[in-house]
Amino acid sequence: MEIEKKFLTKQIPFDISKFPHTEIEQSYISTDPVIRIRKSGNSFILTVKGSGHISREEYEIPLNEKQYNNLAKKSDSDTILKTRYFIPLGCGLTAETDIYHGQLNGLITTEVEFKTSADAESFAAPQWFGIDISLDSRYKNASLAINGLPKNLYQQ
Repeated sequence: MEIEKKFLTKQIPFDISKFPHTEIEQSYISTDPVIRIRKSGNSFILTVKGSGHISREEYEIPLNEKQYNNLAKKSDSDTILKTRYFIPLGCGLTAETDIYHGQLNGLITTEVEFKTSADAESFAAPQWFGIDISLDSRYKNASLAINGLPKNLYQQ
């Protein structure tokens, strides 16, 4: 079970380049159900996600590079390119801040994964995280890959 909250981040008030990061390339074989392939460094993963927003089932299957490349040819979406930064928050939590590139250039989101729904509900996000978009389907990566940036980005 994946339990996470997602925020629309306008500005990062510190030098994010000092934190560990990885380049991510991902696309979708299907958006209903959500079937995603992702390349992160030398890691290749096929992910199947259930329905839902903050809590949903998620299954990950490791792939090799050849399998990834074969599945990429079957992609039903644009490829999402982003740099993911890992920022420790304390209490065992990590902020995953994604700075998007390509057709999604200008978008920044921050996600935090939790062990329980109660932890997610009681989480007080730092102000720099921005607006909570956990329930806004327009900002799910599958939607971004198909529809691009939502209109009036950062104007809620």
